[in-house]
Amino acid sequence: MQTTQELYKYEIITEEQTDLIQKAAECLARTFIGVDVSGKWVQEPMVGQLNIGYEDFYEFTKGYLDSTVAQGYCAVAQDINNNVVGVLAGDTNAPEIIGEDIFEGSFYDMNVILRVLEDVDKRFMEDYKLRNGKEVEDGELLHLFMLGVIAEHDRHEIIQQLGNRLITKASSQGVKAVLGEATNPKSIRVMEKYHNMKRYEDVEGNYIVHKYQDNSKLNGISATVADGTYILIKEL
Repeated sequence: MQTTQELYKYEIITEEQTDLIQKAAECLARTFIGVDVSGKWVQEPMVGQLNIGYEDFYEFTKGYLDSTVAQGYCAVAQDINNNVVGVLAGDTNAPEIIGEDIFEGSFYDMNVILRVLEDVDKRFMEDYKLRNGKEVEDGELLHLFMLGVIAEHDRHEIIQQLGNRLITKASSQGVKAVLGEATNPKSIRVMEKYHNMKRYEDVEGNYIVHKYQDNSKLNGISATVADGTYILIKEL
């Protein structure tokens, strides 16, 4: 019996590895738009609710990786045929609040997702400033932005291995905490279980969450699927 370590190889990709960046973007786009994995439908709830197509989402993902991969926080898992079957991509940029629609045409609905992420990020940044007396700066936090796994087997093991690589690296480079926006309960459970991340509570003890039922574009998401986007954190 092969162990998972032998079934998959893991690496943090560099900007020179253009082929791997492309494969990583494809893997992420497939899992967000929707893919059947071992008879289970895997899809990000907001993307499922909105009118977002694969091509547009792939371009968005590829653009993100192209702009951040040099920071060294995009890890991939490849199977024995060198297919990318898992990706965890992040960056150490301070969250940026744009506050206006930036996507247009067939990708217009991506603005809805951006607004949700900006809502929770803004509230986190305000709370961070209250606690620390200063703004979040680049390099302080590892922001885990996108996770996608299309492997048929050992999915949780892959998530654990990818996260371990990025979190260990962040810790060694003096990053203070790991942060992520979890858009569904499955993401929350996995990150809690394998990486000891917790739902972030503000100074008043409330979770920072954007509730889908309060969003006219997202209130079609069943509460049994997901109730909102939460900020998750792990101090390093």
